[in-house]
Amino acid sequence: MNEHANPATLSAQADELEERMMHALGERIATKSVLFGLADGKIEMQSSPALRAANPDKYFLMGADPRLPAMPKKPTLIDFFNNRFASLNHLLQSATHALKGGHSEKVVLACLLHDIGVAGFIRCDHGYWGAQMIEPYVDEEVSWAVRTHQALRFFPDRSVGYEYPQMYIDNFGADYKPEPYIVAEYERAKNHKYYMTSRMICVNDIYSFDPNAKVDLNDFVDIIGRNFKQPEEGLGFDSSPSAHMWRTLMWPTRFL
Repeated sequence: MNEHANPATLSAQADELEERMMHALGERIATKSVLFGLADGKIEMQSSPALRAANPDKYFLMGADPRLPAMPKKPTLIDFFNNRFASLNHLLQSATHALKGGHSEKVVLACLLHDIGVAGFIRCDHGYWGAQMIEPYVDEEVSWAVRTHQALRFFPDRSVGYEYPQMYIDNFGADYKPEPYIVAEYERAKNHKYYMTSRMICVNDIYSFDPNAKVDLNDFVDIIGRNFKQPEEGLGFDSSPSAHMWRTLMWPTRFL
């Protein structure tokens, strides 16, 4: 950003952009949830009367946001990869490393899905969110591995060559200590029967941040087909315990 830019000009540009985006919505008002504001350090909720007063001839959006890529009537995991996940490269690199390393398809799928919480939903506790999203559709081993990689990544395992990542020291500081619930999760996980599956996510994770790597989602279509139980009704419409999470990704600005 230009440090000498006129704040008034920047504000005007932001207002103009918002106006253009509102026009793109047509006759509907898109709303932001409280979570949007929390990310900006604000504890607030958009006022329905104020929004209606500012847009007297419009109704609130209760469906798809036209500013986002359209989703099919029966969306698949591939559709979410292509139309909702913000970044695919890291996930594909991780899964590619696992595939080339000769790991099982469950490990490869776990690597492919381990950060979908970050790519599609939220950073905080992304392992837990991601595991909950996929739990109805994958083997228990896969969802367990995705959940517990949240904790295992902070603890070395020299038996498989995994050291505490230098990236974490660079990003969080040398004095960072995981929260007690993360430590407790690690203690529960380290003797679990699926421990090594989750640990392999960590091992393949640290080598998967090359911005120039050539990877392709099509390389994993068959593995997804064999190991991800795609609901016939489409993700979000199958009444599973996590269907609402997929619908939220489809309709993030829906009023209710």
